[in-house]
Amino acid sequence: MAERVDDQRIPVTVTFLEMTAPPAHYPPLPVGRQIALLKARNIPLHYYRYLMDRVGRKWHWVNALRLSDDELAEGLAAPGRDIRVLYLDGVPAGFFDLKPHLPESVELAYFGMMEQAMGQGMGRWFLGAAIEAAWSASPTFITVQTCTLDHPAALPLYQKLGFSPVGQSHELVRPMSFDERAGSVMRD
Repeated sequence: MAERVDDQRIPVTVTFLEMTAPPAHYPPLPVGRQIALLKARNIPLHYYRYLMDRVGRKWHWVNALRLSDDELAEGLAAPGRDIRVLYLDGVPAGFFDLKPHLPESVELAYFGMMEQAMGQGMGRWFLGAAIEAAWSASPTFITVQTCTLDHPAALPLYQKLGFSPVGQSHELVRPMSFDERAGSVMRD
């Protein structure tokens, strides 16, 4: 019997944050690990969905997974879109996705690590790398949002690295059923 989640909505509090100046310094790269951060060019839809699913499944990142192929392809091809994939010991371990709204701002739309990479002291460096990439576009400010479904360390980490809360909203998230998630990831 298929899991039914259509009527189950999860209340969340979304916190909107901004950073109006680049940090004075960025966290150092962890030592003693085989780490690579690669900019994805022309990322295949299936790989983007894989990253989104693996990084965001626990946190209910569903919006991008629900997009049609055409909608997702259009968004990923937007000028200035910057997606970088973190590799740890040769395998994907996380990603971030920057959406420029230039000349004014860059949005850190998605940032996260896969479960096998968490708790290894890389989060601060990885977020610093995302912030540095965002500032490289020379915006006036960068934005990010997090919610009560995200990792409990997300909001404090954003604040430690220089983001300040500027607002909140209350929303309802409709989780994806197993069948819906499988269908999304198997497209393309």
